[in-house]
Parts: sequence; structure tokens; C-alpha cells
Amino acid sequence: MKKIFIILFLIAATWAICSFVGRPDRELDLNNSAKIISLNDNGFSYNVRTSSATIEDFLKENDIVLGEHDQIIPEKNTPLLSGMNISIKRALKIKLLADGKNSEVYTLENSAGGALWENKISLGEDDIVKPDLNYSLHSGDKIEVIRVDIREETANESIPYATKRNEDDNLSWRIKKVTQKGINGINEIRYKVVSYNGKEISRKILSQNVTKDPVNEIVTQGTYMKLGKAKTGQGTWYAFKGGLFAASTTLPRGSYAKVTNTENGQSVIVQINDYGPQGKGRIIDLDKVAFAKIASLGAGVIGVKVEPILN
Repeated sequence: MKKIFIILFLIAATWAICSFVGRPDRELDLNNSAKIISLNDNGFSYNVRTSSATIEDFLKENDIVLGEHDQIIPEKNTPLLSGMNISIKRALKIKLLADGKNSEVYTLENSAGGALWENKISLGEDDIVKPDLNYSLHSGDKIEVIRVDIREETANESIPYATKRNEDDNLSWRIKKVTQKGINGINEIRYKVVSYNGKEISRKILSQNVTKDPVNEIVTQGTYMKLGKAKTGQGTWYAFKGGLFAASTTLPRGSYAKVTNTENGQSVIVQINDYGPQGKGRIIDLDKVAFAKIASLGAGVIGVKVEPILN
């Protein structure tokens, strides 16, 4: 029985082959036979039945247009086979601001980090990316790279010296001299400096160290005065030159006098530069500024002792 079945199968197969070969107008067309392929177009996946011979024919058949910067895998001239997977990546046009350049670029990557990698932009440890590296890109997005420089700097800051004044009874009141020259000190300051794209945005003091103390300047003022015969009376004020000056009817112009308020004991040294006053009992008329050194301007008239300075 088994032998009979085999003989019948061989006869049927031979007849089928002969029938096909005997018809010259019938050809076996594998290219145009129906195929089912998988297409992923920028994340959208579906199966398509097609009889196209190549991927390029398939794209035309389905009105699928590729942009200049889009990517398709396999290439368009690849023969189309049933079960084939076709992947299309659509390029995104984005703005890229980095290293002083503002440019428009295309990317096949979906994230900000991927777009930077694709455009060969490396990042330093402290650099900032806006939006962040994991941000999902959309057409028209802008990626900004901020170059961050964090460094330490050391600078020397001058410490101003102080001025101290001494009095010397052995020196004439006209003499004032520097008996010790002042020298500024040095304060060494260590900073943490942060810069964005070369522009300093913060400076924080980390430490300070005085490497050189300032030296005080000492100014010695002579106080010795040889005074003439004192005269008491009334003193008034007037506005003239606006300095330590006074008018007198007895002291010569250009000379100096010590004027003391007899009520409070305060004194002022004035130079005689005018003639006056004329009122009875008034022996000196002080410039407004000089008067204010020993009394309130509201007093108007005060009791004074005037002593001419002879040295």
C-alpha cells in the first residue's frame, strides 16, 4: 500500500512540473510576490503587506517621504524580503548654543545629551546643560551649554596704616613732622571663583592670612609757644575768608594769636588778616570758622583772652 502511495505522488509531481514548464508565458516572480514587512517610522510601528521589490519602491508605494537628514535602515536600494524590519529615524531641527556659537543643527537623537554627543560637544564635570541631558527633544528646541569654571585664586590686599599724632613741647607750634613713616600691611586672601562661559559670577573668600602687619605713621606736632602779654575783653565773629583768621586793632596783619574762651577754656590759634572790631570792649573779631572752634555761633559775643604768639 505504501509503495502505491509513493508512486501516485511522484506521478502527480511530474505532471505539475511538466505543466508549468510546458507554458513558456508563466514565470516564477519572487520579487513581486506579496510580502509582509515591519515598519518603525520614528517610534510608530506597524506591519505592511507589499509586493515592492526594494525598500525604495516600498517608500514610493506608500507615499513615505524622507527628509535630507532622515535616516533609514536598511538602505533604500536594499531588496525587500518578507519579514524584513525597516526603521526610519526622523531628524529634528534644533538650536544649539555652545562655546560662543549659536547654530541650527539636525539630530537623529531623542535626548539633549544624545544631540550633544552627535554634534561632538563634550562636557566638563561642572558644565551645565539647559534643558538637562535626559530631556526629550522636539523640533525647534534649544539646547544651551554653560561652561562652568571653578578655580581658586590668591590675591594680596593692602591693609592701610593708621596715623597717630604726638605732641612735643620742645618743638615750635609751627613745626609738624613725620617721625615714623607709615607702611601698609598685606592681607593674603584665597578665593573660590566661579565663572559661567568665561564671565565671573561669584567670588567667595575661603581664607585670609595677614602676611605683613601695617606700620603706623607717627606725626609729631610741636606745641611750644612763646606768648606775649595777654589782653582780655570781648570776642565776636563775622564771615570773611572761612578759616582760622581774625581781625584786630592792636595786632599786626600776618601775626598769630592764641584766643581762649574764658568761660570754657577752649582755645584756637588764628592769623590776623583784617582790622577790627570797632565796638567798645571788643578786642578781636574771629572768622566764623575760628569762632565755632571755641563757642557756639549763637553766642555772638563771648569773653576772650588774646595772647600774641611771638615765635
